[in-house]
Amino acid sequence: MAATAAADAGRGGDEGAGRGDLGDDSNSSAESLDRLLPAVSNTRSPRKRTTSQCKSEPPLLRTSKRTIYTAGRPPWYNEHGTQSKEAFVIGLGGGSASGKTTVARMIIEALDVPWVVLLSMDSFYKVLTKAQQQQAASNDFNFDHPDAFDFDLIISTLKKLKQGKSVKIPIYDFTTHSRKKEWKTLYGANVIIFEGIMAFADKELLKLLDMKIFVDTDSDIRLVRRLRRDISERGREIEGVIKQYNKFVKPAFDQYIQPTMRLADIVVPRGNVFVLKNMDLLPFQPVQLSHCMGGAVMWEIALFELLHDQEATEGTGALPGKKDGSGNTVAIDLIVQHVHSQLEERKLRWDMAALASAHQCHPLPKTLSVLKNTPQVRGMHTIIRDKETSRDEFIFYSKRLMRLLIEHALSFLPFQSCTVQTPQGQDYEGRTYSGKQITGVSILRAGETMEPALRAVCKDVRIGTILIQTNRYTGEPELHYLRLPKDISEDHVILMDCTVSTGAAAMMAVRVLLDHDVPEDKIFLLSLLMAEMGVHSVAYAFPQVKIITTAVDKKVNDLFRIIPGIGNFGDRYFGTDAPPDWSDEEDILDT
Repeated sequence: MAATAAADAGRGGDEGAGRGDLGDDSNSSAESLDRLLPAVSNTRSPRKRTTSQCKSEPPLLRTSKRTIYTAGRPPWYNEHGTQSKEAFVIGLGGGSASGKTTVARMIIEALDVPWVVLLSMDSFYKVLTKAQQQQAASNDFNFDHPDAFDFDLIISTLKKLKQGKSVKIPIYDFTTHSRKKEWKTLYGANVIIFEGIMAFADKELLKLLDMKIFVDTDSDIRLVRRLRRDISERGREIEGVIKQYNKFVKPAFDQYIQPTMRLADIVVPRGNVFVLKNMDLLPFQPVQLSHCMGGAVMWEIALFELLHDQEATEGTGALPGKKDGSGNTVAIDLIVQHVHSQLEERKLRWDMAALASAHQCHPLPKTLSVLKNTPQVRGMHTIIRDKETSRDEFIFYSKRLMRLLIEHALSFLPFQSCTVQTPQGQDYEGRTYSGKQITGVSILRAGETMEPALRAVCKDVRIGTILIQTNRYTGEPELHYLRLPKDISEDHVILMDCTVSTGAAAMMAVRVLLDHDVPEDKIFLLSLLMAEMGVHSVAYAFPQVKIITTAVDKKVNDLFRIIPGIGNFGDRYFGTDAPPDWSDEEDILDT
């Protein structure tokens, strides 16, 4: 989905002994903690791009059917259609209730880049046996031990997400200590922030982290925060929380978590300083050499006094701040500068001119099928290409062509022999579709005009949508919105766009489908009109994708408009005005 990507996947804080409705005793216990923690201000700064599935994100456009977000995802693949850059992964470790999630959100806000994923280790607790569930109910199960986490699933999930693939995240039920049947789908990360108490506890997991940050908070503060959280949010008694803390949480921190601090590139906060251990992250000379820890040179840069820590965002452990509440801007700025530099190094530069000339004079690919140019088809093209054609006639004959195009495309689906009995009691040797099901995916906005024709000939077809727009300044296609049916990987997918000039938007849409594990040979790209350049670009990147159209024009001009072309299909169909520098490829995004 769009904007900044997705998700506090199953976020609920570090695992405890369960959650539920608060009784009177629980309420009174929570209130008794108020004198230990100063009141948290209710005034919060607006959240920026933390999850793609959050309904409170600032949208570019709201309609009755969808929300389109401001931030687009630029290409993450090259002209060959293969991934050219991996997502940048930040590991965020620290003790229970140290403020990891708050630090993560501060980094996300400061980064201000699209498609950032916040992935919580809390989603990956193992499912407990009945005996273990009984132990958990009596606060006798150790959720702060490495064995409590499914590291195999964590590593495989993070690998796929880093490679740009779609992943499914378990939703953990903290009441039953089990995974729910529903899983969250997560996709489209430029930056991944992975946070958890054991974020640095596995060697294979460490290899996937490009930057490691340890949030070091005083143990007394962490205990008070945990008490407040477990009592107010999980309905637990104060005695049970303290029992679990003394028996499991504190020993686990000392044995498993605190020793991993030496692996971190940055430790923040540590008293009134943050500790920079990786000198490659430092854009300036350090202030002073302080001391050594674990054989590694530690640089400490004095920031400011540890004041109003309790006023941190959401009261859950943000970095210590100044009296004006500005936060630990030096540490965050250092992290953000490094991430931005890494993203810039990995940035893909699209050269549309090179794309245009790459396949000149080559024969059209064998994967292309053009609807037979009968007098009827030629006549309908004449009408819709005529600039004097009224909008009503343009819509009518476009729909006729769409219907013919889709009927033609369906003939390429796999069929198998079958025998049925006619009403006369006779056998008939026929054919039946041998796949599981057909899904249509339209590239907004023009592509959705083909949906009615698909529904008319495919009963109960599922429909997905992708919004891709061209950035007028970079010339790059950008992914803004994504909604695909579940289990699309098992379907034959009909990808619909009315015109394809350079093929940039179509390539991005195909790449999205491949990232969702749709086999390349099960993707059918349908378009009313294509330019030879677009045909070659798609076929070169994805040689197994079937390309089906009603006509192919030879040229694309300097503005990437198809020549002779059809005009801006979306504007002619919907009756809107095209900008002076419109492109056949897709709507232009003015950023």
